[in-house]
Amino acid sequence: MNTEVTARSPCLGDCNPNKDGICLSCFLSLEENDRWNHVSNQERLVMVENAHQRQKAQAEGLSMTEIGTGSGD
Repeated sequence: MNTEVTARSPCLGDCNPNKDGICLSCFLSLEENDRWNHVSNQERLVMVENAHQRQKAQAEGLSMTEIGTGSGD
């Protein structure tokens, strides 16, 4: 039985990037959005988690810029 979760893109089709290249609609970085169709499901799951962490950071008034960059996650 395959129990792996299939990543679903958080993209809403309404790109609204901030000055740092983070979409304020789905919270994917523009780079993640560009790479989505070319990476493994595991990498997509990481991108989705990064997006969730960015959304949480924004709601708490914190910086989103280092989440998912390898320097702050």
